[in-house]
Amino acid sequence: QVQLVESGGGLVQAGGSLRLSCAASGLTFSRYAMDWFRQAPGKEREFVAAISGAGSRIYYAESVKGRFTISRDNVKNSLYLQMNSLKPEDTAVYYCAASNQGAVAVFTAGPSKNDYWGQGTQVTVSS
Repeated sequence: QVQLVESGGGLVQAGGSLRLSCAASGLTFSRYAMDWFRQAPGKEREFVAAISGAGSRIYYAESVKGRFTISRDNVKNSLYLQMNSLKPEDTAVYYCAASNQGAVAVFTAGPSKNDYWGQGTQVTVSS
């Protein structure tokens, strides 16, 4: 049974930082591209960042480029999202997801390319 468990969300002031983690189990982690999506109230789920299985290909949404960094540890079966210079518009539930179709597929075609999802972690940025 595949499980993706996010942690690290919380309340932070604008300009602050948070580091999200996603612990994966039940899958051969290094064979999956991993990614982060987010969903704000009343909005569609939107792509944040994706990383290939080996970590060699990384993609970011324009809205987070230069502020967020995605990384993974294939020994620890973990995915990370370092978020710096946070803005109130970054407020959302952040989801970790796994895709066996590759990072570029998620980047170009969206959430339907993911096979597994975590339960999400809330990030709230106050102004």
